[in-house]
Amino acid sequence: MNLFKMDDLTNRDLHGLLDLAQKFKNNEIDGSHLSDKTGALLFYEPSTRTKLSFEMACHKLGIQLLAFSKETSSVTKGESLYDTVKTIEALGADFVVIRHPEEQYYKQLEGVNIPIINGGDGSGEHPSQCLLDLMTIKEQFSKFQDLNVTICGDIKHSRVAKSNAHALSRLGANVRLAAKEEWQDPELPYPYVTLDDVLSDTDVLMLLRVQAERHDEQSYDENSYLKKYGLTMERESLLPESSIIMHPAPINRGVEIDSSLVESSKSKIFTQMENGVYIRQAIIYNVLHKGGALYENINQKYQATRN
Repeated sequence: MNLFKMDDLTNRDLHGLLDLAQKFKNNEIDGSHLSDKTGALLFYEPSTRTKLSFEMACHKLGIQLLAFSKETSSVTKGESLYDTVKTIEALGADFVVIRHPEEQYYKQLEGVNIPIINGGDGSGEHPSQCLLDLMTIKEQFSKFQDLNVTICGDIKHSRVAKSNAHALSRLGANVRLAAKEEWQDPELPYPYVTLDDVLSDTDVLMLLRVQAERHDEQSYDENSYLKKYGLTMERESLLPESSIIMHPAPINRGVEIDSSLVESSKSKIFTQMENGVYIRQAIIYNVLHKGGALYENINQKYQATRN
């Protein structure tokens, strides 16, 4: 079982993974029987939160990790992604997590026989980030239906925007997008709005990092971006009291969001990071059980272990 994109999961799968992650968060599941498993994290792009939370998830599950660094591996000698992953498989790894700058890199990996978890593919998708965002929203509102979600920022270059917009819409949320014209993605079938016009009825404000590394040239002025398009103190005051602020991080403080709001009462940014560990535990646990760790199976199994 692989996890490449959000469309690989049915709505039932989504809720099953969220419930499983919540069980990990509540210490209702003991995954220590996975101590005989080995995984590998192949990160071809820089990462802090995703890589470290996958490492922490493996640590909590008792899973051993093979060390890999692009800079010190045979990638520097021209080894293909396929041959690297097949090597990991041949060495005995039980699964692999991959972040790669190429969209849909996983299409190169037909013939690999261990589960592959997508840790982000260029500007494509980021399923584990999407799931941790869904977990954070569900914890706050206990639902998705009819929530007004505004995703604001560098939509065109954001894999997070794509994954979240599609998943939230499937789950019944009203998704709106806000972005500079040149950062809009016409392929996303959701309305573009002006941020100031929708803040008063926004339940979830999802800010995105300006991804300068994916731009051909600097297409924004850091000094004016916050005032024109970011979350200022003034804009934050327009949000409903019950609303939450989210950001996948890393955060460009003073660009996408006023620095003083990063840890404000509405902000769930660090909660997202915490939930990332539990979601990634759930993803790994589920792929190692070939998708059978969800729903009735896991409920029955772990009720028995607790009695």
